[in-house]
Amino acid sequence: MSLSSWPPAWVTPTEFEFGSRGDDAIDFINTFVTLTKDSIAGQAGQPIKLREWQEQLLRETLVLNEEGLFQKRTALWGMARKNGKSALITGLGLWFLFNGDEGGEVYSCAAEKEQARITFGDARKIIEREPELAAMCNIYRDVIEVPSTGSIWRVLSAEAYSKEGLNASAVIFDEVHALQDRAMWDVMQLSMASRRQPIMLATTTCGVKADSTGQDSTAYQLYQYGQKVARGEIVDPSFYMAWWEAPLDADHRLEDTWIKANPGYGDLNSKSDFESMVKRTPEAEFRTKRCNQWVSSKNAWLPAGVWDGLQAEVDVPLDADIVLGVDGSFSGDTTAIVAVTVPKTQDDKPHVWLVKAWEKQPTDNDDWRVDTVEVEQTIIDFCQVHPNVREVAFDPFRWQRSMAVLQDLGLPIVEFPSTSPRRMIPACQKVYDSVTEATLTHDGSPLLARHIDNCVLKVDNLGARIVKESRNSARRIDAA
Repeated sequence: MSLSSWPPAWVTPTEFEFGSRGDDAIDFINTFVTLTKDSIAGQAGQPIKLREWQEQLLRETLVLNEEGLFQKRTALWGMARKNGKSALITGLGLWFLFNGDEGGEVYSCAAEKEQARITFGDARKIIEREPELAAMCNIYRDVIEVPSTGSIWRVLSAEAYSKEGLNASAVIFDEVHALQDRAMWDVMQLSMASRRQPIMLATTTCGVKADSTGQDSTAYQLYQYGQKVARGEIVDPSFYMAWWEAPLDADHRLEDTWIKANPGYGDLNSKSDFESMVKRTPEAEFRTKRCNQWVSSKNAWLPAGVWDGLQAEVDVPLDADIVLGVDGSFSGDTTAIVAVTVPKTQDDKPHVWLVKAWEKQPTDNDDWRVDTVEVEQTIIDFCQVHPNVREVAFDPFRWQRSMAVLQDLGLPIVEFPSTSPRRMIPACQKVYDSVTEATLTHDGSPLLARHIDNCVLKVDNLGARIVKESRNSARRIDAA
């Protein structure tokens, strides 16, 4: 297996203790599935030959649990365009149809019907060319039926679909980044509730982070969740993600950048095509579709990749001078405590680290609330371990009671309202300068990095400061 193809940039943990049906799917695809159009991979009608990275992808996606059922209920595959994704998901859809549950319902879904029909249309061509498969099927305009098992494959789109009567066993959602909102995604997830081993596969390239509602797009939500699972922030064996992407700070004109985002580079797509397109495609479009990098509709605060480059292991002395920053929330946002050392000499660099954060997770109930007493005790415990805490800077909104409690205990509480441009503008500029000039370090906290990355720059007649991308955005910036 080529090191440039596997592992991808992000891949969630997978254990094979109870086996996988991946090899069964691989055998089926290599035996029955043919190419439907001429391409670098071969001529139309020739048998498909799965690459090793594709086989590994199938094995991990179709891993089994202790009951012998699919462990992964949701899977996300992310890669740049022209990497054989359509042929792979077509073959997998056929395997679900012929080798899945009795009475199975397989659905090809997409934002637009034309996109949804690509996979379905390719499946029809493959069946029509393969007598053994064709003898088992009835093929209609938008449905393929296997009478012997009562299984069907149907095509749906967000433009026109019915919420009634769906009982999906397998859903293939192609180019999920194009969904305008979550409605169809949520309907299809709900439709699988009564199945013993349902699986929902989303495939996509990157797009704009926000959808038409101003919230994180469905694809970007899945991507962020997959990052958390891959990092170990969330333990969820039922979720799988394999995501190829180039580093954000990579030069999009270099071949090494193309290789990282394209597992089929030089095999399923050509070097000459990249060399041609990079000269004729706007950079943002090339980064999105060929380097598989997300773009924002607003200006990011920090240059791509610069924060990650400042991670360092620093042993902070217990007697170090420290300032704590506390941004508290009530329910929906994050409550975060961040510490920074105060340099004692000109050669010292401030070191930033996340002390603790309380963040509502997708699995939490709607009545989830931050435990304010736990937040207070965390600050008290920190100050007992580090006696030279010079300030505990609080955003006072909704946290005046806690500030009073801690102040009564003798802690050096100060107000730092995040809504004050007079305070925020110079603070943001100082942090920006320190980051871009590499005059600080940090502990590499994934949550802090995510909140930093979510910050966008608001510029008005008062100056420049960090804000959320939109007031209702789910991308939190509290730790920043």
